[in-house]
Amino acid sequence: MKVLLIGSGGREHALAWKIAASPLLEKLYAAPGNPGIAGHAECVGLDVKDHQAVVYFCRDNEIDFVVVGPEAPLVAGLADDLIAADIPVFGPTADAARLEGSKGFTKDLCARYSIPTAAYARFSDADHAKDYVRNVGAPIVVKADGLAAGKGVTIAASEEEAFAAIDDCFSGLFGVSGAEVVIEEFLEGEEASFFCLCDGKTALPFGTAQDHKRVGEGDTGPNTGGMGAYSPAPVMSDAMIERTMRDIIEPTLKGMEEVGSPFTGVLYAGLMITKDGPSLIEYNVRFGDPECQVLMPRLRDDLLALMKGAADGQLKHMSARWQGDAALTVVMAAKGYPGSPEKGSVIKGLETAEAPGIEIFQAGTALRDGGLVANGGRVLNVTALGPTVTEARDAAYAAVDRIDWPEGFFRRDIGWKAIKREAEKL
Repeated sequence: MKVLLIGSGGREHALAWKIAASPLLEKLYAAPGNPGIAGHAECVGLDVKDHQAVVYFCRDNEIDFVVVGPEAPLVAGLADDLIAADIPVFGPTADAARLEGSKGFTKDLCARYSIPTAAYARFSDADHAKDYVRNVGAPIVVKADGLAAGKGVTIAASEEEAFAAIDDCFSGLFGVSGAEVVIEEFLEGEEASFFCLCDGKTALPFGTAQDHKRVGEGDTGPNTGGMGAYSPAPVMSDAMIERTMRDIIEPTLKGMEEVGSPFTGVLYAGLMITKDGPSLIEYNVRFGDPECQVLMPRLRDDLLALMKGAADGQLKHMSARWQGDAALTVVMAAKGYPGSPEKGSVIKGLETAEAPGIEIFQAGTALRDGGLVANGGRVLNVTALGPTVTEARDAAYAAVDRIDWPEGFFRRDIGWKAIKREAEKL
């Protein structure tokens, strides 16, 4: 198959790395790609916001299958336009992508189909939102309704913090994404990421992970797109996965079909495992970033075949197998992230850091004068496999320490929950 991969981040580098290993692959293109992805694919300068340009490229290059990595093109309807042009695509339609594109839509769907989630209310003006906070009290969670690149969520410890988050949304900080606000009950428990491949009717469990959203060690500081992750998530036992499928994923798939928006692609459930069981925090309609970077090294099966099975409605005949090893990834970010990251600093030593069991997935990078430079907030994902999370952690940090990039920073405590569990078992 000739495949076009849409995207340019660390998630897409991990997808390109895995797709490139498929015996089904004839040629892989990436739009726009990045220097790391260029090691596995031919990068092309397509404007992915111009859907007709993507369609024309697919026709001109006889593309058999398109894989859409990020959420924004899906919410904008790229899959719809490809389907209309008879080009097979992995990713949901715009209507189905509302599961990520509108937090209010998802909360209403949960209420309609009795899917466990935090109590919530929706607001289109600041005064009513603040009145609700005063009545409910803190801690409380304030979310911009639409896409905000992982930065539109505030876990407010006080009413004043919640008021500030509400003002941020309605002041235009997140653009049209903040035109409506969802305010939720604060849930106590342990977070986990759970993935399923979906073909509209069938959901195939596709791995678990835990992310580290806060920028600082000890889970402190502002939320980011993710500073590291590990897989599998110990809290997601076989029994917890079965319960999540029964109570959350399957009702969602049924509900989306009933509202006329059957879901195909990858469904990423952000969960809170409470004392009462799993509760849905939010849905994403693409692979997590950096969770994808720990799922792909553990996947034993052909990713391209599984994606095509999802697009063709054939998942009931398929399964996914996983390596027994754990995987852990450390995000190296540019100073200033998650605010205004410093761009242009030179990165050296990737060849020295690479070793068996180590993959360095590039995210915000560019080439300048023949050298690699930082070109974004989250820049590198240093990923390692190991028999335990502790051993994967040790291997990942050993690789990080061999990278010469003084202008970068990272957390030193990725995987701490799983590592604490492992230590307690000794």
